[in-house]
Amino acid sequence: MRARPPGASEPRPLRPGACKAEAGDRNGDGELLGIGEAAAATGVSERALRYWQQLGLITPTGTTPGGLRRYSEGDMARVGRLRELQELLGFGLEEIREVFDNEDRLEQLRAEYHAESTDAARRRELIAEGLRVRAGLRSTVVAKIGALERFLGQLDAERDRLQRILDEGEVGAPRPQAPLSRQAPLSRQAPLSRQAPSGS
Repeated sequence: MRARPPGASEPRPLRPGACKAEAGDRNGDGELLGIGEAAAATGVSERALRYWQQLGLITPTGTTPGGLRRYSEGDMARVGRLRELQELLGFGLEEIREVFDNEDRLEQLRAEYHAESTDAARRRELIAEGLRVRAGLRSTVVAKIGALERFLGQLDAERDRLQRILDEGEVGAPRPQAPLSRQAPLSRQAPLSRQAPSGS
């Protein structure tokens, strides 16, 4: 059983019908929730959880003998991370997959680095690989920042154009042009990057 961080509260008692993680599960000292409870706890719909699982972005810690999904606190934290990347940072699902793949690999490298059986030479290799993975993650973020900055530049330019029209008082018949709402896409997304069903 993993030691709890200082100040962490005692685990909650199992409710009737709740599932305890089996040995070898990622969160073996915590309670596993059904999909309805997990959806409510994370603020998304059950449909969204199923969709993300189909894409391989979320993998429930366990299942019941009848095949029902069971989610750990770690699984729900991953859902929160996915929503942060998607809703706050504007990442598409393909970009989120890339972030998750890199973060999962960093976690594997960290675990091997701290293993007692890992020698000094192997630890140097792990550090070097970790640097490469982090460089890849940084490139993904830099590309997203560049796309957002271009989008912001388009918004500012359109704002300035409209402000000039008001300041100069020359509001005549409109000239044929693209609608104000038209903006260049932030990035070209692969088919996988279509948005998941509504999470609320």
